[in-house]
Amino acid sequence: MTDASSVLSEKSLLSLQQEALLAYNRAVCRRTAKQSGKGCKVSRGIFMRYEGDVYRPPSEARSLIIQVTIGCSHNQCTFCHMYADKQFRIRKKEEIMQDLDECREMYGPWVQRVFFADGDALIVPTDTLLELLQYVHRNFPAVERITSYGTAKDVLRKSEEELRALSEAGLQMIYLGAESGDDAVLRAICKGETAAEIIAAGQKLKRCGLKTSVTLISGLGGRKGIEAHAVRSAELINAMNPEYASILTLHLTENSPMAQEIARGERELLVPDEIVLETELFLKHIDSPGTVFRTNHASNYVVLAGTFNEDIPRLLRQLEEAKEKQRYRLEAWRRRL
Repeated sequence: MTDASSVLSEKSLLSLQQEALLAYNRAVCRRTAKQSGKGCKVSRGIFMRYEGDVYRPPSEARSLIIQVTIGCSHNQCTFCHMYADKQFRIRKKEEIMQDLDECREMYGPWVQRVFFADGDALIVPTDTLLELLQYVHRNFPAVERITSYGTAKDVLRKSEEELRALSEAGLQMIYLGAESGDDAVLRAICKGETAAEIIAAGQKLKRCGLKTSVTLISGLGGRKGIEAHAVRSAELINAMNPEYASILTLHLTENSPMAQEIARGERELLVPDEIVLETELFLKHIDSPGTVFRTNHASNYVVLAGTFNEDIPRLLRQLEEAKEKQRYRLEAWRRRL
């Protein structure tokens, strides 16, 4: 599971996510009808059922979100409170297929992107995932992309044959929440994975034809750990050479274990200048040609976008300018937090 997500409550899912997707698919429908000379219809009479809050990466804003699992199988990371109120389980295949049937009735066959939630849908047995991927393609022949959250342990449990089969069936990308490349940080946050395991998982996905989007979290190492967290996280990205990498800034809910550590004075949050310093150190140690890099998550004080390694000098200049002019997104409302 990764915390590089946008949260949608059950109410906002109805009013925002589904309405936006409905409008988007109507536009696709109209464009397709115009090109083909045939009519089409997209219904609006059904709304998806979701259990609790649903999270997705920012890049899945226009995706149809299908809960394949409920919650996170690990659910012990000290910074994360996303799935604290959910008892983890894999949903019944028949329920998921019913959701897909209802979405077909609601949106028509025009859905182009599908995201499998919750925290680590890749834990689902491969045979079941293959059936679900086939069912998605049957219901939505226009689908261009299917993605999922996954953990390093999920990836390492599956054989390369299984992962290749998933890739061939249409699963295109896995979002891996690495959080840090520093084993001391990973132990402190109870990640349950080592940097070596995360690297091995990323390399395995690449060998099997699956793209990887890796997320790191600024500030996890505290003030004393800025350098180690930044440098070792860069080394992790270099070893994986993922298609995508992103950073978000540590943002805690009051009920998370780490927030309680801060309240007790055992840990401190970094200020914006320190976050920028950490990001600069990270970028100066990056050597991952072709990796698309983003810091467009709502938690970040500075928004960066570029491709390694070619854009690193420009990204460093942007950070320096933001620091000199104190151009930070400080207001919580501006960052949608």
